[in-house]
Amino acid sequence: MVEDFTLSTFSELAGAPFRLHLDDGSTLDLELVSVTPTPTHPGETRERAPFSIVFRGPTEPVLPQRTYQFENDSLGAFELFVVPIGPDDSGMQYEAVFG
Repeated sequence: MVEDFTLSTFSELAGAPFRLHLDDGSTLDLELVSVTPTPTHPGETRERAPFSIVFRGPTEPVLPQRTYQFENDSLGAFELFVVPIGPDDSGMQYEAVFG
């Protein structure tokens, strides 16, 4: 499923809530806060244009980088590798990069 995600998949969901499932069975509510295309080199060809997405969650707990089970009302359930990239004024940010 993740291999089918594109920039437009997430662009339409900016501001949407996502649920991240933790190993203990609890969930963490995140918000999709940005969807950004990644520049490519001239002549480079790819099956999908690269992009990154950033989620914002609570400041605690800070989750380690790894693959988590995500869920969204539009996309359903899927696994996604995210990396904590630091807090902003509203919470902790996590990034996923699609190549």
